[in-house]
Amino acid sequence: MGETFVRSPLRTRRGRFLVSLPAGGRVLVGAPEPAEGGSGPGFCIPVQEMVAVRLGGARDTKGDSRPAEDENSFTVFFIQRGKGGRWSLGSLEFTAPPESELATRWVTALQIWISHHGTSRPKSLLVFINPAGGRKKAGDLYRGQAAPLFALAGIHAHVIETSRANGAREYILHQDLCDFDGLVSVGGDGTFNEVMHALIERTQRKAGVSAEEEDAGAELLSPHLRIGIIPAGSTDCVCFATVGTNDPVTSALHIIIGDSQPLDVCSVHHNGKLLRYSVSLAGYGFYGDVVSTSEKHRWMGPARYTYAGAKAVLSNRSYEGTVEFQVANLDGSSPRDQTRCQAGCLVCSESTQHLLAGSEEETLSESEGCAGGEWQRVKGRFLAVNVTSMSSACPKSPEGLSPSAHLADGTADLILVRECSTLSFLRHLSRHTNSSDQFDLPFVSVHRVRAVHFTASNVGDCEDGELPAQARKGLCGGLCRGGSPHSCWTCDGETLHHTDVSIRVHGRLIYLFARGIERASCVS
Repeated sequence: MGETFVRSPLRTRRGRFLVSLPAGGRVLVGAPEPAEGGSGPGFCIPVQEMVAVRLGGARDTKGDSRPAEDENSFTVFFIQRGKGGRWSLGSLEFTAPPESELATRWVTALQIWISHHGTSRPKSLLVFINPAGGRKKAGDLYRGQAAPLFALAGIHAHVIETSRANGAREYILHQDLCDFDGLVSVGGDGTFNEVMHALIERTQRKAGVSAEEEDAGAELLSPHLRIGIIPAGSTDCVCFATVGTNDPVTSALHIIIGDSQPLDVCSVHHNGKLLRYSVSLAGYGFYGDVVSTSEKHRWMGPARYTYAGAKAVLSNRSYEGTVEFQVANLDGSSPRDQTRCQAGCLVCSESTQHLLAGSEEETLSESEGCAGGEWQRVKGRFLAVNVTSMSSACPKSPEGLSPSAHLADGTADLILVRECSTLSFLRHLSRHTNSSDQFDLPFVSVHRVRAVHFTASNVGDCEDGELPAQARKGLCGGLCRGGSPHSCWTCDGETLHHTDVSIRVHGRLIYLFARGIERASCVS
């Protein structure tokens, strides 16, 4: 397929190199010719990581017209790795002998091999921009950093700036998406969740699968469209946990080369009715209180999160309830095994064998797996009950809530924080910001699970109105009176006004334009 140049002398800014495209067209290799002015190390560029190949110099690619002499030169645009998991666009310009037509032949050959090895690359994307994201700069961020890269790679992007809440959801549910190879969310975790929920709902509707009845046990179908995230929010937890950085250029490059990362999704039900899907955190107690309080103080801006967190810590509220969970039987995998889910994760790969095949479009996705373990029951007073199907890492908490959680092993980690003193709880929270083991405390336990049922003691659903005040044991004393005798769940930042919920893990339900966090050795 295509042409292979075994030894074609080409000139670069570092002198002349012998450039070759070995059989199979997987890498572009160059070795300097010292006698002809070549200097420094050679190069080896994987074809799969080439963004584009264009006639002319790198500075000329933004224009429509190029001087005639540019027909003797061509530029390869490719991925460069930097620190902290960041990717950037690199370029290498080659000049062929005049009137040799080598430049045109090289461009043709490389483009053929890029197409051959890049069958998963998107050609057309549907992009949703939340204009309120990124402090109302999401649109500018996309147009300035992501859009030029998509254009360079020859990707058509149909852009929609949402003008109201649920605008993306309505479009996904009711418009024809056949012309698109993927969806892109430009905004924060909220924008991503809206796109994800709509895509899952659309897929189930088309297949006639009911996701509403928990007891029916119906397995959800995996959408065939992947989702890309251009981070432009305040936290961007999903992007950070699946890519390793909240850099828009890095995310755009993952989308361009067609990376695909499966992701487990939790469904949250109350009395058999589907409430929400969750990919990061479903939390009751501390995190439920923080989100609920912050929503009541939106006028404070970003400072509301600091205020809500401080109030929740000082209040030191614990809530009585019963947690039932199905233990996941995964050999060699534990939430405290100190492993990390990274690109090419063996745990996720091995777990795939226990899930129904997900390689075909809209295939079934296993929710509880064929190796579901025994059910266990824990009753008591809890400061926090957290369920996370990923590490939930973010820049402020690089290790996340559960550092050894996996993206696609069909499980979630259940973290139970029992009633303790304010200082003890602060000790637990502080370990989320460093490398200390946040589970190595007598009042904290963690379990790898496939399903969870939570029942609050002697309470019904949360109401919007204030409930009778009760005494607190927190440091702030009377200032923290007036809280409810029960908390509410937060699901990826959204408040659920229910206490009793059932949570199920759906393995590899969605796919992102990502590859997981690369190992440090991959960074140069």
